[in-house]
Amino acid sequence: MFEEKLIKYSEEIRDLFSRLNDLVFAAVPTVQTKLWAGLPSYYVGEKFVRLIPFKDHLNIEAAALINHKAQLSNYKFTPKNMLQINIGQSISYEILTKVFAETLVV
Repeated sequence: MFEEKLIKYSEEIRDLFSRLNDLVFAAVPTVQTKLWAGLPSYYVGEKFVRLIPFKDHLNIEAAALINHKAQLSNYKFTPKNMLQINIGQSISYEILTKVFAETLVV
């Protein structure tokens, strides 16, 4: 669904997005996808996660990020408490799976 939105981004950003997209579905297989204000978003009821692509990084908006800020100290947090993952930066799959599940289900 999000392919049209991602076409303008580099292969690295599309790959990063794809890995995170797969992680959201692994954490919550019943998640629904839609664009919100043009941003790729994942919903369970009113709860949501957003993956926001940029030129050289991707931001994750998820309510449960704040609960895992200490575990994610190797990453930059934006002033709005979004997690920023840069191209080439490792992904903490275990922690992000918890974040997505806690945000969308708990």
